[in-house]
Amino acid sequence: MNKPIRVAVTGPAGQIGYALLFRIASGQMFGPEQPVILQLLEVPVEKAMKALEGVAMELDDCAFPLLHEMILTSDPSVGFKNANWCCLVGAKPRGPGMERADLLKDNGKIFIEQGRIIDQLAADDCRVAVVGNPANTNCMIAASQARRLPPERFTAMVRLDENRAKSQLAKKAGVPLTAVTDTYILGNHSPTMFPAFHIAKINGKPVPEVITDQAWLRGPFCETVGKRGAAIIAARGASSAASAANALVDHVHDLMTPGKIHSIAVKSNGDYGFDPNVWAGMPVKTTSAGSFEVIRNLPMDDFAKQKIAATNKELVEERDMVKGMLA
Repeated sequence: MNKPIRVAVTGPAGQIGYALLFRIASGQMFGPEQPVILQLLEVPVEKAMKALEGVAMELDDCAFPLLHEMILTSDPSVGFKNANWCCLVGAKPRGPGMERADLLKDNGKIFIEQGRIIDQLAADDCRVAVVGNPANTNCMIAASQARRLPPERFTAMVRLDENRAKSQLAKKAGVPLTAVTDTYILGNHSPTMFPAFHIAKINGKPVPEVITDQAWLRGPFCETVGKRGAAIIAARGASSAASAANALVDHVHDLMTPGKIHSIAVKSNGDYGFDPNVWAGMPVKTTSAGSFEVIRNLPMDDFAKQKIAATNKELVEERDMVKGMLA
């Protein structure tokens, strides 16, 4: 059996963390031959740490053969030490009356500390996946603190948007999910993101040739994918949890599987017209375990360019709100 890898998870006692940990421990994220050590980092609050103890008891009771050890802590220097993967799920939620700029700055403090400690103490091969919102900018903030780990080690999750887009296209066309391919997300993980339907395919044919309702594609489809999180909150009274955890499993699994083509948020370096220094959703191909290359030069029509410009504007505005913290 392989040597265990260390997986740090923040916010493990939260809803997403709870839905995630059992998937990691069962082998769904890293495969059925890869043992794991879970390093679970919660906030230093008695209620949260007590809840984490309960989650750990349940993980014990599942008797997962691949789960070799658990470390429960509120100390980031313990939680991130020697970690091969850091799944940054925890983040401060937006409260009543809170401005987006205030949320960004509050989370900025968290992700500055986490990025600094990960860079200092995590394993040399460490990869970071950010889920806590606003995920793209939180990822950029964490990466800004790194001196040892390169920017491409820091990715943010737009896979939930990709999965949502794929599901909506399959339902509209009346086809199985497996018929829908090349569904890429460009931009921010927010209502401004662009699900590039003009590139996506259904049974090998371009989506616009199968779903000929351009008004639906440009309107309700984009809006449904972009605002799905708000719709779920309105319906169940809580934010997406199981679907977000599932998307993170997909995100990491496909980053560890050479040949996989999927969407992740990465440092744009100017691709597709994005500001070079924002983290934007992009189509990528996994080249080797944990490494990827951006799929460049996919065709973008005028509508796509407009959508990309709008989501890029939001990403630049978010960066500008926290730029004073990044020195």
